Order: sequence, then C-alpha cells, then structure tokens
Amino acid sequence: MTFTPSPASALSVRRTTVDDPLARPLLDELAYEYNLRYGSADDLDRYPPEEFAAPGGAFLLLLEQGRPVAGGAYRRYDDGTAELKRIWTHSAHRRRGLARRMLTVLEREAADAGYTRIFLTTGPRQPEAKGLYLAAGYRPLFDVSADPESIGPLPFEKHLETPKP
Repeated sequence: MTFTPSPASALSVRRTTVDDPLARPLLDELAYEYNLRYGSADDLDRYPPEEFAAPGGAFLLLLEQGRPVAGGAYRRYDDGTAELKRIWTHSAHRRRGLARRMLTVLEREAADAGYTRIFLTTGPRQPEAKGLYLAAGYRPLFDVSADPESIGPLPFEKHLETPKP
C-alpha cells in the first residue's frame, strides 16, 4: 500500500522493521512514556520483531520530510484479526491528527492483508488513546463508565470493510 501525501502535508508512509534505526527515536520516547505512566516499558519487548513483519504483520512509520513523526504496527491475533500495537506520535508533533492518520493507514494495510477485524488494547493511564479509538469508531470491550484503573488494559475492536477487487 502506498500513501500519497498532499503537497502541503509532505507526509509519507514507510513500511519497515521494529529494529530500523529510523524508528528508534519514536520507540525510545514511547518507552520513556510507559515508564512515566506505568513504571515499566516491558510491554515493548513482549513480542519478537518478526511478529510485525509480512505476511501477518507490519511496522509502519509516518514520515514528514524524511523524519519519523508517528508510527504503528499490527500483528496477527487470529486468522481474521490483526492486533494494533505501538501507535505513537512524537511529542513534538502532537495535536496534528497524525495518530489518526497512522490508525487509518494501519486499518487499510490490515484490510489489504485480508484481516476483517482489528483488536487492540491501551493502558488505563492513556486517556488520549482511549479518546482516539472511540472517536475512530472502535467498540470498547469494557464498561466505559468504570474507573479505567479498575479494568487494566482497555480492549477495543473494530470490524473492517474488506477491499473490493
């Protein structure tokens, strides 16, 4: 899949790997944020890099003038479901809709790969992520009126439109 940026945006998408040096600043900042909010970034090491590689997964960077401003990945969760992970916008580039763009690209990529459903979890101390997923049409698989801290990871799902041939 190729994302064609408008001339004004100068954004492009790069399919790459978790260990690409270009991704390191985003992943380092994500680890720092996890440590601040949760006291640990262990979740970033839970899955081997191959899980985010084709054919079952993808690791993508959103680049602006060749520099990473956001990223995200998906991995195979089950035969019809992709699990989104590592969606992150660099702190210097927030409030520009970049996470939403990354989410849209990941959904399109997953649908193109044959997935019909997306599953994801976000942490209870990430209200921005919870808001993003709700605004993007994800169905919460938890009681949204409950204290997020009492739930733990907040699961969401979304059914994808299958691409037309």
